[in-house]
Amino acid sequence: MVGVAQKLPASGPEREALREKGQFWTPAWVAQAMAAYPMTKGHRTIFDPAVGAGAFFRAVLAVAELRKVRIQLHGTEIDKATLKEAEASGLSSRDLSAVEIRDFVLDPPKAKLKAIVANPPYIRHHRLSADVKTGLKTFSKHLTGTAIDARAGYHIYFLLRALQLLEKNGRLAFIVPADTCEGVFAAALWQWIAAHYRLDAVITFDPAASPFPGVDTNPVILMIERSDPCEEFRWVRITQPDGFALRDWVLSGFNTESKSFSVQRRFVREGIVTGLSRPPRVAKYPATLGDFATVMRGIATGANEYFFLTVEGAARLKLPKEFLTAAIGRTRDVTGDELTRADVRRLEGQDRPTLLFSPDGRSPEKFPAAVRRYLRLGEKLGLPERALIKTRNPWYKMETRRVPPFLFAYLGRRNARFIHNRAGVVPLTGFLCVYPKDNDPDFIERLRVLLSHPDTVANLSLVGKSYGAGAVKVEPRALERLPLTMRALRVANVAPPERATQLELCIAEERARYRAKRKS
Repeated sequence: MVGVAQKLPASGPEREALREKGQFWTPAWVAQAMAAYPMTKGHRTIFDPAVGAGAFFRAVLAVAELRKVRIQLHGTEIDKATLKEAEASGLSSRDLSAVEIRDFVLDPPKAKLKAIVANPPYIRHHRLSADVKTGLKTFSKHLTGTAIDARAGYHIYFLLRALQLLEKNGRLAFIVPADTCEGVFAAALWQWIAAHYRLDAVITFDPAASPFPGVDTNPVILMIERSDPCEEFRWVRITQPDGFALRDWVLSGFNTESKSFSVQRRFVREGIVTGLSRPPRVAKYPATLGDFATVMRGIATGANEYFFLTVEGAARLKLPKEFLTAAIGRTRDVTGDELTRADVRRLEGQDRPTLLFSPDGRSPEKFPAAVRRYLRLGEKLGLPERALIKTRNPWYKMETRRVPPFLFAYLGRRNARFIHNRAGVVPLTGFLCVYPKDNDPDFIERLRVLLSHPDTVANLSLVGKSYGAGAVKVEPRALERLPLTMRALRVANVAPPERATQLELCIAEERARYRAKRKS
């Protein structure tokens, strides 16, 4: 089973089947660079825990031929059918003879491993069964001393198991989605890794240089050795595909140069705080969004097709207005950086849903007849048994939100932005709610200018989870940590908090002392 892809079906059942299994294929120029990492250490038995169509086996054989060394191939694979693809791609039955059909994470090999190269299955947490999640939680807690956040995908546990099985002085190269370094679990995960292993290199890609075009993920290559931790690591940015220049850089012991990528030395501690997949921070920021506003997610209905209605649909059901709330659901329904009543009327004219059915917690018999009829329909549809809805008591009691002056379109994939909510609607989960800490109209207008400043929008990449083609997704707490530049604050006429002012003065004083010392 493998993770991210060289070629994918665009949509439909075939693509969905791959998502369920996490099966996507790795291109040769990436696979050979990864295979080279343990081989430069002299390791000759290479293990792939997710063999799939054999991309890494072929890469190992290619690098072995280049270096004129003999190699042994070992591995595991959970989906026996994909091994037929490996044979069809040119691997022999002898090449695949040491591949075991087993789950690498939950049924791991018994022996320690010297060299591991993998593109682990990219299966997001919501596609994992409850039993699998329980097993993964137990494993991670036993290994690291703390349970990994439940939102971690299967690839995180693949990495943990590989690290556990790695021999002393052994090496692994993994290609994983950037959420491995950016998710809510990332800081705790990497603090544990950095305390026990040596992080040699992190390789990232410009969107234009992604080895997996068309795949909605941002790949990162991790190169880790089981040896004494080091304070620094190499951070690589691939700016353009260039044959096998990356492979040759790894084979040289990280000493060659290429116009197709850049290499920086970074402190591990800084990388963990910033996010190993992100460029290093070179600026000090005087404030964050959390200094001026709080952030909440939008309303989760648990069944938009039932609770989120068109004007015509609500009228047909004869639902009273007191149980209907003006709402917005899809980011693509908002085309600019403000939402007005005229925009809502336009959506109504297009028969788009704009009304949230919002019953309160009263008992069913206390609702008007039309509401009772609609609640009975919901029960007939089995809504009370849905995962989110069954946590509510009663099942139909809808979440509430104050109307937020600003929305943040964090699932817009290609157009994350702040939206001035002049229509007075509440958002569903496609948006975040941004509530200013001061409700004075003048302050709200200044905050609007601040949120729309190019510096503010550009800094979203510093706190968001990155996906394919440069898209970002920002969670509520992360958005509150969004750094704000002094230039943006000045344009918006917003004063930084006192602590930030003192920090700026301290920095200025340090710079002045440094300049004076150099002159003397």
